[in-house]
Formats: sequence, structure tokens, C-alpha cells
Amino acid sequence: MMTPAELDAFLASQRTCRVATVGGYGTPHLGALWFVWDGTALWLYSITRSKRWAQLRKDPRIAVLVDDGHDYGELRGVELTGLAEFVGEAPRTGEPCPELITPESLFTRKYFGLAEMPHDGRHAWLRLAPESVVSWDFRKIPG
Repeated sequence: MMTPAELDAFLASQRTCRVATVGGYGTPHLGALWFVWDGTALWLYSITRSKRWAQLRKDPRIAVLVDDGHDYGELRGVELTGLAEFVGEAPRTGEPCPELITPESLFTRKYFGLAEMPHDGRHAWLRLAPESVVSWDFRKIPG
């Protein structure tokens, strides 16, 4: 397992996660997204016309995997599960939303190197305050 500090550092440094949602017949749907971690919640910036968005509207259960490593002894990752929450207007146009100040600031710096969030009118925010967090770090396995 990762310590809380290791988990925070790992989630802050990784760029892509895999998001699993549940379809109408219980079929899983998996897709990659950019994200930010604010220390308590994972924030996902999703296209509102995506299959993921439609599925979460019907069933908010979500699982997210963030992993890294190439060789067996380098593998590490985090699985977060819970219920997705929709935050702010959809699609996001930049209307004032106090809850989005921190995630938009983190996201803009992480992915664009900008001071202000660019809004394209196609994306909106999902928040996952995880009910479960499972981590692993094979680098800690004694050689």
C-alpha cells in the first residue's frame, strides 16, 4: 500500500486515469480521462455528450484506476470507487462556481500551464469523493 503522502504525490503526478462506468445492461464501459486530485476528491473533466456522461446520469457508480510502471517491480497504482457527482453547469461555460475554483486551478496548471481555465462548452466536471481507495506499490516488495 501507499502511505497517504505517497498517494497524494502519486495522484498529483499522474496525467491519465481509466474510468469505468456501468451501462444499462450492467456492461462496463472503460475510457481514459485527465483528472486532478485535491487531497480528498478526484475531479474528472468529461465531455458531456459522451457515453460515460450518459451512463453516470442513469447510474452514478464509478471506478477509477490510475497506474504506472513498466516492469513488474515498478508497478504501482490506485483504484478509487464510489458515486460520481456532477458539479457546476453542464457543459461548463465558466459561470461562477466556488466548488470549482480549486479543481480548475489545479487542472489548468497541470495540463495547460495557464492561470485561467479555458472553457470549450463541451466539457463539465465530475467529482468522485471515494468510498474506497486501494493502492499498491510493487517497488516496496523486497528484492
